[in-house]
Amino acid sequence: MNARVPAPGGLALIQDLVNTLDIETGADQLDTEAGRARLGLAAAEVEAARELRESLRAVCLAHAGHAPHQEVRPLGELLAAAPLLVRVSAADGSATLGPADPRPLASRVAAAVAEGLAAGTWARLKACEAVTCRWAYYDRSPGGRGRWCDMGVCGARAKMRAYRARRAAPR
Repeated sequence: MNARVPAPGGLALIQDLVNTLDIETGADQLDTEAGRARLGLAAAEVEAARELRESLRAVCLAHAGHAPHQEVRPLGELLAAAPLLVRVSAADGSATLGPADPRPLASRVAAAVAEGLAAGTWARLKACEAVTCRWAYYDRSPGGRGRWCDMGVCGARAKMRAYRARRAAPR
């Protein structure tokens, strides 16, 4: 939907998951075998993935200062059953945090959230302000105040609507 550079590290997985639904057209990549395969999902896991996707979208909207788009199950509840492990290298003492079982999508998402928290990047994963979009994007703006997934599409539409409203307002 947009030309932005993907989110860094594990946040790219979350961005990919949230962006499997095109709200404007209703097309859901989780309905296709290719879309499921890209995320390592079996057909039986789709409903859980959709619930996780919409909870993530609500969090991305919160990062952008917006209310949830719909009532969702809290993300913390969905990730509670996805234990993480700290692995420490005997060779150099470096540590990594990863899912105890990397197969479930919730486990991979939990690890990505933890990675984003540790890197200070989690709060920059946002959802587009446009109600017909809600696409996830990584806000690379210097002040962290990005509002739209793509300034050339959603941003331009919003600015044109505001311009027309100002022009139509009685003086």
